[in-house]
Amino acid sequence: MSMSKNYGEIMRAEIAQTPEVFERLNNKLLDYQRQINAIDLSKIQSVVLVARGTSDNAALFLKYLIETNIGIPCGLASPSVVTVYKTKLKLNNCLVISISQSGQSPDIVSYTKAAKESGAITVSMTNDRNSPLAQASDLHLYIEADKEIAVAATKSYSAQLLTAYIFTATWANLPMNLSNLIAQVKKQVSDISNIENAVEIFDHKSGVTVMGRGFAYANAHEAALKIQETLKVPVASFSSADYLHGPISSLTDESRVILFAPTGFSSDSILATVTKIRAITNNIFWIGQGFATEPNEIKIGGSSGLSEIESTIADVIV
Repeated sequence: MSMSKNYGEIMRAEIAQTPEVFERLNNKLLDYQRQINAIDLSKIQSVVLVARGTSDNAALFLKYLIETNIGIPCGLASPSVVTVYKTKLKLNNCLVISISQSGQSPDIVSYTKAAKESGAITVSMTNDRNSPLAQASDLHLYIEADKEIAVAATKSYSAQLLTAYIFTATWANLPMNLSNLIAQVKKQVSDISNIENAVEIFDHKSGVTVMGRGFAYANAHEAALKIQETLKVPVASFSSADYLHGPISSLTDESRVILFAPTGFSSDSILATVTKIRAITNNIFWIGQGFATEPNEIKIGGSSGLSEIESTIADVIV
């Protein structure tokens, strides 16, 4: 595996800043909770998420958070409905959450404005307090990621996941203590020996597939995107449940498979998929501590002692 040394160093440096980003979010937790509680979500019957690229993967994580903790249906918007097809939205009793690192994407801003005009409550999560998206929303949550140089977003994605967690936990009136999460993130940033070992033997030229399920599904998509951005190779990402419905037929004994299994995850939910993958290829790499691996499989890394949600957030470091 190879990419520009300078580019790789920038990415590693920004990933290493993640604990500081999380500390800043934690220090402002009470302020975020106050802002979130100030908006009336009592009549919300559905949620629409608006995002692109890496932020779209963060939105997928938020979808699972809201549907499992609030019980309200949540879907991903198609901004072209507004920007291309000029549809007049009907979003009464709907919460629209827009996620964007820059807050500058014209289609995301346009959809958010249209949603607000249609009666929706609008919330945005960006890395720029003064961005058009922040200004267009009823509530803006700053993700505290600071300046990000690398084109492949890293610390801002992690910050989006934590901000999504803070928002949902506050809405659901769940207690929050982020100290263990931050400690695990610090640990993973400081010890990357397993990652370096895995990189040495990871041959991406034989085809790469990344999988996750539940909360980790978003990270599977994000990992695939990061490999595409940095190594310039095609990578497929799937839900481990969907993978059995056709895509597994393209798997060969030379294929590389990356599986996400965070601590607290229901390992039984991916057992059938893993069993069939193991019968085809031995080139299996794991991120997370939530599944019993075989001796010939590679553990890249993963947090421990956390809930499934927090472990999913921490495992992004890997």
